[in-house]
Amino acid sequence: MTTTQERVPEQDLPYNVFSRACPSRGTLEHVTGRWGALTLGALYEGSFRFNELRRRVDGVSEKMLSQTLHALERDGLVHREAQPTNPPRVDYELTPLGRGVAERLMGLIHFVEGRMDDVLAARERYDAARAPR
Repeated sequence: MTTTQERVPEQDLPYNVFSRACPSRGTLEHVTGRWGALTLGALYEGSFRFNELRRRVDGVSEKMLSQTLHALERDGLVHREAQPTNPPRVDYELTPLGRGVAERLMGLIHFVEGRMDDVLAARERYDAARAPR
């Protein structure tokens, strides 16, 4: 039996994200899409109410945040807790699975942020090489 911590040859994995019918592809899309990645990154900081989360993820519409949270909750990455108060209070936080995904995502986010000078320089070179003469 293999644990999730052990490396397994690709052919032994029960799921293959490169296969069109693999359910892992949908989860990868939820996690790596713009709003999914930003939502998971924000929730890595702690629990948020909906409007707090919307302010933290600058630019996301109420509809997109709601759809994103539903998808992440369905995938088992986000826990939604509704308090029976008046008005109702709903908090969102990462599940243990979601925390594991967010930790890896935060590594990528920090890497990209730390290399933005290189990215911006590459963009300038690219644009300059393609500018009309």
